[in-house]
Amino acid sequence: MVSVFLRTVFLAALMLAALPDNGSAAPRVDARAKAWVAGIVNRIGMADRAPAPGRGGQVTIRVRIDAKGGLDGVEIEDGPAALGERAVRAAQAAAPFPPPPAGLLTLEGFTELSFPLTLR
Repeated sequence: MVSVFLRTVFLAALMLAALPDNGSAAPRVDARAKAWVAGIVNRIGMADRAPAPGRGGQVTIRVRIDAKGGLDGVEIEDGPAALGERAVRAAQAAAPFPPPPAGLLTLEGFTELSFPLTLR
């Protein structure tokens, strides 16, 4: 299970690297930002409370987190509807989150992450 989280964190960190950094030419992703993203992905994955015999699989979700760490939105980008509903509930249960590092915030005051989430 840990390897799934590490792979997911790595993918989320790669996607995070593509985010604009408040208008600068090249985005800067430091260790603190990577650790924050890893924490968000792990926290959502651990919040999944589906019954043990439930069917597992992977969905891609997008979460929008405000400057104070509040969940401002969650949507399913890809995957089965039933798993998507579980992922949405997990993201809602995991919130609020630690506030994002300032370098990850858009000018509008939020950060948005898209990542694959494996549910067991």
